[in-house]
Amino acid sequence: MRKKSGVISQTQVAGNEDSASKISQTQNEPIRDSDYTLSRVPAEAKQPFWRILVIRIGSICCVSQLVLGASLGYGMSFWGAFWATMLGSVLLQVISWALGTAAAREGLSTSLLSRWTGFGKMGSAIFGGVMAISMVGWFGVQNSVFGEGMANILSFTDFLGKFETPAWSIVTGIAITVLVVFGVKAIANFATVFVPLFIVVVLYASFVMFQSNPLSSLFNTPAPGPALSLGAATTIVAGGFIAGAICTPDYGRFLRNGTEVFWMTLIGTFVGELGMNLLAVLLAHATGTNNVVDMMMATSGVIGVLIVVASTVKLNDINLYSSSLGLSTMINALFNRKLNRDALVWGLGIVGTFLSVIGIINYFTGFLTLLGVAIPPVAGVMVVDYYILRRGRKDLEATREAGTLPESVEKWNPVALAVWIIGFAVGEVTSIYSIGIPGLNSLIVSGILYWVIMVVYAKVKGVETVEFARTKQVL
Repeated sequence: MRKKSGVISQTQVAGNEDSASKISQTQNEPIRDSDYTLSRVPAEAKQPFWRILVIRIGSICCVSQLVLGASLGYGMSFWGAFWATMLGSVLLQVISWALGTAAAREGLSTSLLSRWTGFGKMGSAIFGGVMAISMVGWFGVQNSVFGEGMANILSFTDFLGKFETPAWSIVTGIAITVLVVFGVKAIANFATVFVPLFIVVVLYASFVMFQSNPLSSLFNTPAPGPALSLGAATTIVAGGFIAGAICTPDYGRFLRNGTEVFWMTLIGTFVGELGMNLLAVLLAHATGTNNVVDMMMATSGVIGVLIVVASTVKLNDINLYSSSLGLSTMINALFNRKLNRDALVWGLGIVGTFLSVIGIINYFTGFLTLLGVAIPPVAGVMVVDYYILRRGRKDLEATREAGTLPESVEKWNPVALAVWIIGFAVGEVTSIYSIGIPGLNSLIVSGILYWVIMVVYAKVKGVETVEFARTKQVL
């Protein structure tokens, strides 16, 4: 139980008592959309476990996961790729479970949850903006994969063969944008169809491969391409889904409790991360290439390649969905405005499609590595603040049953922002000099440093819990 809170500087809401009262009355009004962009997900809107699980599996079982696994297999032995995948997957599992559990309890998206888990209102604006940009980047990457794959597969046809990569990227970009406009239920329904198809095709390709390539030989086959170090490989594995792991609350908030979140993340990690990665490693060893389209064409034919390439849609809808939530949080924090989510989805969908048309896929590996180092520090701060320091837990718990948001929130937390920068710097330095696993380094350093500074700060000020300037303009 907190004895008292040390307020470093108390900010009063501008205006007279009447305007303050109006703000208090309107700040917790629910958003008029079915996906609760800037509000809690109420109990009656929670979704069945299987529906959220299929979204999770679909966000991992995709072409980019095969590309990642094939890249590992092209540069590593099977067992080297196995350990890189295991290390990266454990990191993703811990982050996903911790943040997803907090989201299930509070019913808040990642960027909105960050307001009460260390970053404050303006800090959440920065974080929301970073996530919006990152996920739009991923949208562009996946869209490029789809466009390139479709152009290559159908190049032999008379009519469809005239469509090149940019044209296909535009088609799928618009289609995904329309899907995301309909919200999380539409995303789940789409994944329910394509996830099983994707898994069946990959398993069939693996079966064909095993017919002519004994498993014993594939397990011990040397890497067909240039060597890839364990540290670099693990960072790529973690970076390949680190943004997705931190965005777990965006759909995990529709679950009922932490137990459901645990099984969702565990099953998704084993099926998607371990399963898809290691099968792709074996495929790379069997075919001697890291080109996924060539790999699938050699084993499952045109129909299989079409299904695998089309599966990018079920990952890209989550990218666009999370990006719209992050941008909505940023705009709300900066301008105190609640914008229509559909309009944001359309705007971001157009931007992401444009990125895919100009060829962002060329920066794929560098993009993954950057995400593997830059985003984990945020998760380190959020987990420590919510589970250890528990600074915002009392306010969140007091308003949880009513389904509203707390009446006030910190404006800034300079410690969290400074630690974020330091954690990113540590990750970059350790990446340059190949020291340990950069993504894990940045997360651990940021979490520990944030905890130490906040505890020491509280002792110096003679208070139990440090709080910074607050505002009643929660939304």
